[in-house]
Amino acid sequence: MPARSHHIPQLDVEELFSSPARIGASISPDGTRIAYLAPWRDRLNVWVQSLDSDAQARCVTADGNRSVLTYHWTANPRWLLYEQDGDGNEQWHIYRVDLDDPDADAVDLTPFPGATAVGFETMVTRPGKAFLHLNHRNPVEFDLYELDVGTGELTMLAQNPGHVAGWLYTPDGTLYALTTTEDDDIELAQWDPEAGKLRTVTTFDGADYPLFVHPFVLTPDGTGVWLGSNRNSDRTRLVRLDLATGEETGVDSHPVFDLDTRCAVFPTLPSPLIRNEHTGALLGARYLGERQVIHPLDPHFAAVLKNLEKLSDGDLAAVSCDARGQHWVAAFNHDRDPHATYHYDHTTGQSRLLHRPYPHLAPDVLAPMSPVTIPARDGLRLPAYLTLPVGVEPSGLPTVLLVHGGPWMRDSWGFHPAVQLLANRGYAVLQVNFRGSMGYGKAFLKAGIGELAGKMHDDLIDAVDWAVGEGYADRDRVAVFGASYGGYAALVGVTFTPDVFAAAIDVCGPSNLVTYLGSLPDFVKPQLANNWTLYAGDPGDPEQAADLLARSPISRVDQISTPLMVAQGANDIRVVKAESDRIVDALRARGVDVEYMVKDDEGHGFLNPDNNIDLFRAADRFLARHLA
Repeated sequence: MPARSHHIPQLDVEELFSSPARIGASISPDGTRIAYLAPWRDRLNVWVQSLDSDAQARCVTADGNRSVLTYHWTANPRWLLYEQDGDGNEQWHIYRVDLDDPDADAVDLTPFPGATAVGFETMVTRPGKAFLHLNHRNPVEFDLYELDVGTGELTMLAQNPGHVAGWLYTPDGTLYALTTTEDDDIELAQWDPEAGKLRTVTTFDGADYPLFVHPFVLTPDGTGVWLGSNRNSDRTRLVRLDLATGEETGVDSHPVFDLDTRCAVFPTLPSPLIRNEHTGALLGARYLGERQVIHPLDPHFAAVLKNLEKLSDGDLAAVSCDARGQHWVAAFNHDRDPHATYHYDHTTGQSRLLHRPYPHLAPDVLAPMSPVTIPARDGLRLPAYLTLPVGVEPSGLPTVLLVHGGPWMRDSWGFHPAVQLLANRGYAVLQVNFRGSMGYGKAFLKAGIGELAGKMHDDLIDAVDWAVGEGYADRDRVAVFGASYGGYAALVGVTFTPDVFAAAIDVCGPSNLVTYLGSLPDFVKPQLANNWTLYAGDPGDPEQAADLLARSPISRVDQISTPLMVAQGANDIRVVKAESDRIVDALRARGVDVEYMVKDDEGHGFLNPDNNIDLFRAADRFLARHLA
C-alpha cells in the first residue's frame, strides 16, 4: 500500500465497526426523557435517561443476541416499543417494555412463530393504539390489525383478500387498500369489507414506482395522504392526495432534487417527511442531491431549523421533538464528525451537545468525501463520490470501487465506516450512482431497465476509467467491493470484465438471477413486477429466463481468475446462502482459491459488531494482499 503521512494513525477495525457509544436518540412526548441506543453486552439496546436531571441512564431492553435498531415512544409514558427479528431472518416482532417496572421482561405483542409484523405506526387520534400488518394467518398475505399497547390485544381491521399490498385506516374507520392491478399499475381504492368491493380513488403508473409509492402517509384528519409523486414529472415531489376525489395538490418540490426516499430501502434512515410524531403535523421535507436540502413547511419549524443548522455543518439526520415542539433532539450526518447529537430548547434558544457516537474518532484522521460527476460512454452524467486518503499524494493510488445495493438505492454523502477504513489504509474509494439508482429523477432510474450486466455495469467500468484518467487510480490496482446488488456487481466485474479488477469482494450477492428470483420469499413476489421483473426479467418466461442466466455471473464462472472473497449470512431470506455456495463451489471445483465467510447468526448483510469486525478484518487483509 502507498506510503502514509507519519501523522495519520492507522485505525483499528474495531474503532470503526464496534457498536457506537450512543446513537439513535429521540425525545419523549412530554419532553422529559431521552431514549437512545447504546451497547449492552456488546449489542445495541434501548436506554432511557432524564433530560434535565443527572440521574443515571437505564438500559430498558435486554437483547444480548442481536442489536436493537428501531424503537417507538408511545402516548403513555409507561410503555416503549421496539422491533426485533431472529438472527437476521426478517421475521419482525413488536415488543413492549414497561418503563415503570425495570424488572419486568419485555412482552412480545406479536407472538406468532414465523410471522412478520410490518408497517407499524401510531395514530394521534387513537392514543394507546397502533396499527400494523401481520401475515400469521397466511404467510403471503398481510392483514391489518389494531394493537392496544397497554393490554396487547390485537383486533383485525381488514383481512387481506389476496391482492392487497398495504392498508390505510382513517380516524373515522374508513379502509383503503393499495393493490397492484393486472397491468402492474398501483391502485389506491376504498375498501368495503362487507361487500368485499373496491372503489378506485386513483391509479399510479407502476413502472414509475419500482419501490412502490413512497412516502405514503395519512394526514392527521384522515381526508388525504401525503405522498411522493412523479406524475407528469421527472422529479419526485411532495403532494397531497384527496381520498375523496383522488386529486393531487402540490405541497412542495425542489427544482432539481428528488425527495429523499432512501428509507424505502433502509427504514432506519430518516423519512423524507419531517413531522411532529405526537401531533402528526407536517413540518418539513427532505431533498437529496450531492448534499441534503430541507424545506420547512411550518413557520415554527422554520425558526427551529434555522437554529438547528447552526449546530453543525453536516446534514440534519434524525430529529424529534416533544408534543409542544419546544424541546428538540437532533443528530447530524457528516463525513468526519458522524451523528453528533444535540438537545435544543426553542423556548430559551439554548443548545448542548448530548453525545458523539464515536468519540474516539478525531475528524482530522477521517477522510473527506467529495462529490464528483463522471461522464458515461453514452454521455449520461453519473453522480459519484470520491474519498481520498488523508496525508497521501492523490496520484496512482490503489483504488476500491464500492458499489451500492438495491440496485434501487443510491450512495450519499456522510460517514461510512467501510469508506473510512479503506481510505485510512491508503486506498482511494469511488462510489458511483450508476443508471438505475434512485434520487436522480425518473428518466435516470428507468435508464437501468434491461441493463443488468449491461449499461449499469458499463457505468462502473467508465468510472474506473475516469479515476485512472484523472490520475487518482492505478489501473493495475483496482478492486470492486459490494453487498447485495453490489455483490452481484462485484461478481459481474470478475466474470464479464475479468481484466479490470485485481481483487473482488462479494457480500451476499446473487450469482444466478434465475434461482435468486425464484427463491425470494413468497410474500414479496407480487411486488416484483415493477422492479426485478421489469428491470431484469421474468424467470417464468423461458426466453427471459435464458437472458437472466446469460446476465448471471454463474454462467461465466470459467472467466474468473481474479482473487475473490465471498461473505454470506446463513439466514439471508433475500439472497439465500445457496447463491454464494454456487459461485464458491464452482470455483473450488476448478481449483481456484476463494475466501468464503459464512455467519450462522446473520441475514442479508451483517448487523452484529463482532461479525462486522471479522468481515472487515478479513477484507482488510485480502485487499492488502492483492492490491499492494
